[in-house]
Amino acid sequence: LEAMRAMPRHRFVPESRRSGAYGDHPLPIGHGQTISQPYIVGFMSEKLDLSPGDRVLEVGTGSAYQAAILSMLVERVVSIEIIEPLARSAAGRLEEMGFGNVTVLHGDGYYGWKEAAPFDAIIVTAAAPHVPPPLTAQLKPGGRMIIPVGRSGWTQNLLLVEKREDGDIVTRNLMAVSFVVL
Repeated sequence: LEAMRAMPRHRFVPESRRSGAYGDHPLPIGHGQTISQPYIVGFMSEKLDLSPGDRVLEVGTGSAYQAAILSMLVERVVSIEIIEPLARSAAGRLEEMGFGNVTVLHGDGYYGWKEAAPFDAIIVTAAAPHVPPPLTAQLKPGGRMIIPVGRSGWTQNLLLVEKREDGDIVTRNLMAVSFVVL
């Protein structure tokens, strides 16, 4: 909550939407994408049970609001965005704001970023049709992933995926959500 209070959310939304930047609702950011409502950003971040030394993979950078929040809680954030103009603007915004512990990559987040794996936590900010096996493989033993799963236009489930120390995967359904598609 302290990280969210300190974060100027209006800097992550288009100027035409800034009057609604602090409402608890998603806002369009262009290219058919949205910035998640603050409640969901906080809820997802909390459920990852992060520690200051953690390394986190974010799939779906968008405007970089979630990445900026995470950067205040962990050592390193790697964020992947498939839409190149969003990746470029997010990287520029984070650099301008001084978030030096976030790397933004342009690419398909379904496959994660194997070169930097394993991760303590993975957060996916767009709905996948299923839990991507490459992401599960890139979690450290004891790691957690939060991901919305389901089809566009239907109720999606926000899942918490935990990789036990022995490598077994445990999944819990946390709530019904509505996200843009991965």
